[in-house]
Amino acid sequence: MKKLISAKLSGNILVTCLILLFIFHVLLLVGMIPNDIVWGGKISNPESLIIFESISLLLTLLFILVISIKIGYIKKFRKISNFGVWFIFAYFLLNTIANFASDVSAEKLMFGPITVIVTFLTLRLAIEK
Repeated sequence: MKKLISAKLSGNILVTCLILLFIFHVLLLVGMIPNDIVWGGKISNPESLIIFESISLLLTLLFILVISIKIGYIKKFRKISNFGVWFIFAYFLLNTIANFASDVSAEKLMFGPITVIVTFLTLRLAIEK
């Protein structure tokens, strides 16, 4: 896997994907994207949407921070970033499974393949020393 893509390129692609994910969650919050395509289509009230999307935004920012540390954009907390990237990998692996198990076709057909790619990119970054 190390020969297919460099850790730095993997990290840069991940940061870009996470920035796009952050924008996506903001657009969900402001109502520009319908909320029935996320969370398995189970969010039924605005209060729940705000809570779930706020958590998603915070996690996305945390993931951007951890990956930025791992690829060297931020010089502190290097040892913590190693654990953090493995955590992110586990998160995306579980998210991939959830997307493919979802009853919502957008999660299955669109988000599922994207999370597979993001999971492999995160694994590539995690195996880097």
